[in-house]
Amino acid sequence: MINKPRLKIRILDYADAQTSILKKRWPNVKKVDREVTEKARAIVDDIVKRGDIALLDYTEKFDGVRLSADQIKVEKDDIKRAYRKASKEQISAIKFIKKRVENFQKKILKRVVFEYEANGIRIQSCASPIRRLGCYIPGGAASYPSSLVMTVTPAKVAGVSEIAVFSPPRTLGEIDPLILVAADICCVDEIYRVGGAQAIAAMAYGTQTIRPVDKLVGPGNKFVVAAKMLVSKDLPVDIPAGPSEIVVLADESADARIVALDMISQSEHVDSVAILVTTSQKVAESVRMELQKAVEKVPNREMVFRNLVENSCIIICRTVKEAIDFINKYAPEHLEIFSANGWKIAEQIDSAGLVLIGRYSPVAASDYCFGTVHVLPTGGFSRVHSGLSVLDFIKRFNIAECSRRGLDEIRKPITEIANAEGLLNHVLAVEGRFKDE
Repeated sequence: MINKPRLKIRILDYADAQTSILKKRWPNVKKVDREVTEKARAIVDDIVKRGDIALLDYTEKFDGVRLSADQIKVEKDDIKRAYRKASKEQISAIKFIKKRVENFQKKILKRVVFEYEANGIRIQSCASPIRRLGCYIPGGAASYPSSLVMTVTPAKVAGVSEIAVFSPPRTLGEIDPLILVAADICCVDEIYRVGGAQAIAAMAYGTQTIRPVDKLVGPGNKFVVAAKMLVSKDLPVDIPAGPSEIVVLADESADARIVALDMISQSEHVDSVAILVTTSQKVAESVRMELQKAVEKVPNREMVFRNLVENSCIIICRTVKEAIDFINKYAPEHLEIFSANGWKIAEQIDSAGLVLIGRYSPVAASDYCFGTVHVLPTGGFSRVHSGLSVLDFIKRFNIAECSRRGLDEIRKPITEIANAEGLLNHVLAVEGRFKDE
């Protein structure tokens, strides 16, 4: 009889968590992998120098596919063939997800455009879209058509007129059919068989085949992330995104089996992190036992087991306040709350990519069908970044008009501050409007 390895998930108290987890997390630790960065830099520089030729060379080197320049861009016939490989149910699901995201993003955009009037001053808050966007969508072994829907749909709602999608080809040169179908459903304008750091460079600086974009977004591996950071000095990029994370805050009312299922679901991502925070020793032990039972027979067992052992833990806090303090400092990508006081606790959370409350709000559902976008800050960056939304694809500006009475009412404070700052012509520009009337 073969002995199955026992799941040894760490159990820490609040003090241990401060030392072993928070001190190794942003902003306490700012890590730059110099080796990865230099490799990405060499690729970016080569794309800038040699364009399509370098792009094709790296595609052969990293993806095992030799393409010609006229094969870089996906054609309409490729998309037609992709539809034949997708089921009706899959196509329907993609359309459903798109509609959910679209409806919620429209609500957000409506809140940005408004008018304000006070004492003779009228201000119109306005928004206009960026013109050309590049979206990176991982392919190969891990392919996520849902990520395409989540990045493209908010941009379309914003009114972006040109969207180009980049995804690495598989060994026969094809892109995952569902990515192509999703791109078509979401009305993407261009699709390219390009992945890795070379795709980021092509988006940023262009090649003979590819026109540069105004902004680029989308998740990717460490080389993609490094390339995004390198090109960010020349054009805007989205939030830093690393391995997926879930923190579960659970009190005595929590169902240990459900908590375990949610921790396991996030653990099937590469290098992902799953943390339980609780004030109950009983809950901690129950969840640990449920994890042990479940992990022996779950799909993707090897990945799940490794992530739970190497990256995950259970933290026992003395009070709910202590638990909330840890979570706000940790700043997780996803936070699930299992408590009768879920909404009250949620109001005290100030750093999380997405907060989910209750038994029927799993991360697995929010990843697809809630209408929220699943591109969220990881690694502690939710302390300073928000998740991707329609707001990332617009420029906000104001139109203002002031009446004579309105300007007269603010003449004195303008004069005081302008004089204090030595900007005397600012004063004359205002006062001159009231002379010779």
